[in-house]
Amino acid sequence: MSSDLPCQLGSCLLSGEMVAMVTDAQLSVRDSTGAVSTYEDLSLVDLAATVAGCPWRVFRWRQGQAHYSGWYWSVTMAGHVVYESRLELARLLLADFDCSVVGIAAQPFCLTAEVDGRLRRHVPDFLLVDPGGLVTVVNVKPAEQLAREKVAEALAWAGQVFTRAGWCHEVWSGAPAAVLGNVRFLAAYRRADRVDAEAVEEIDRTVTGRVALGEVEAGLAGRFAVEVCRPALLHLVWRGVFRVDLDRPLSPVSVLERVV
Repeated sequence: MSSDLPCQLGSCLLSGEMVAMVTDAQLSVRDSTGAVSTYEDLSLVDLAATVAGCPWRVFRWRQGQAHYSGWYWSVTMAGHVVYESRLELARLLLADFDCSVVGIAAQPFCLTAEVDGRLRRHVPDFLLVDPGGLVTVVNVKPAEQLAREKVAEALAWAGQVFTRAGWCHEVWSGAPAAVLGNVRFLAAYRRADRVDAEAVEEIDRTVTGRVALGEVEAGLAGRFAVEVCRPALLHLVWRGVFRVDLDRPLSPVSVLERVV
């Protein structure tokens, strides 16, 4: 995985600058049984229970609906994570590919607060957790919606609450097409049970420096056919063992660089 992936995501980290008087903020989470816990102090939120919990909203699918919803099988979570649009699926893929993300929750909670004297509610799209417990709340919005006053206001007051809690707030509207295309392609090889374990072990053991993907395949041609070697290589790229330039379409001349 490229070490500068966060810079390639096309995200905007918001500071939640003051735009309104926000008071009495509370965060409600559904655990895996559906039971609701409410927190007035966000620092006390049980992140493990939140990541393992149920989405706050009930997802429905119907013929003719405007959004494309579904379930994505996440390697990070070793299970399915729900999404409500193709844009959300794109951000979910990038989160699953990011080795600095160890927890992903969709529609993770409901935030309520008084904003200028009015009760407001906000359900973000994703919550991401890193190995140190740093939380990033992600709202996925098409770029054209960000200029709408209601959307900007909702993101601003919610971001203010998250920032006070020491959480990051990311508004995401897309990433470069080449990056998304490469990550979608690599996702086909994300599952260890779908690639040859012996080839993965051999490549992991013997490839230690910078080398073109095609050179690795040629060097192992006596042991593994290309159709076995290439999926193993791409699986190791997904796992972050090797980084590669995601700004260019992957090909046999793509240079792999050992990370771990």
